[in-house]
Amino acid sequence: MVKTSDFNAIIDRVFEATGVDSQTELARVLNINRSAVTQARKKGHVPDRWLLQLYRKFGLNPEWVESGAGRIFLGTAAHDSVTQFEKIPKVTARLCAGGGSFETDADVQAYHAFQKDWLRRKGKPETMVLFDIFGNSMEPEIKDGDTVLIDQNQQAILAGAMYAVGIEDTIMVKRIEKRPNKLVLLSNHKDYLPVMLTREEASAVRIIGKVIWICREI
Repeated sequence: MVKTSDFNAIIDRVFEATGVDSQTELARVLNINRSAVTQARKKGHVPDRWLLQLYRKFGLNPEWVESGAGRIFLGTAAHDSVTQFEKIPKVTARLCAGGGSFETDADVQAYHAFQKDWLRRKGKPETMVLFDIFGNSMEPEIKDGDTVLIDQNQQAILAGAMYAVGIEDTIMVKRIEKRPNKLVLLSNHKDYLPVMLTREEASAVRIIGKVIWICREI
């Protein structure tokens, strides 16, 4: 019997290799009910037919899925699967969910694979980048230690949407609203007051890109 911790590791491997990012999407891929994933997690058991479906759809090696050992992909399916993925850079800089981060180093520390079709439904893959988050101003939606996917091609301000923004040498993640002669940076956490920027101050704000996906380790 697979332990719950091992089950979680298996699901994490599947998410990383396929670009699937939630139990709901995994259920859709496996053509099962969302509740079936929850039950399997409680039992700590990965059904063999899941492994078969993951192989058929993505070319995932069942041995790697279960243990993390061996090749990730197998055979022709692996080649086909690789062409379906886009590698998105994760940069060293971190976005602050608080007062602002001076960690603005754009060096790439790693690349993470996502399904191209999934990315294209959300934006422009070639302009996307991953950032780690520190701070609690955007809780409960974004928590300290989360990773967010930013599309730098989406800079038009949509009321209430979350964006990575730069002000001078600091970068942060905030909700943005336009008000008469003002730009307002909003936090989710009640302990953080809105930041009101005049038209002149707002001209110095750089909209880096829109937050389109959030990843959280359990």
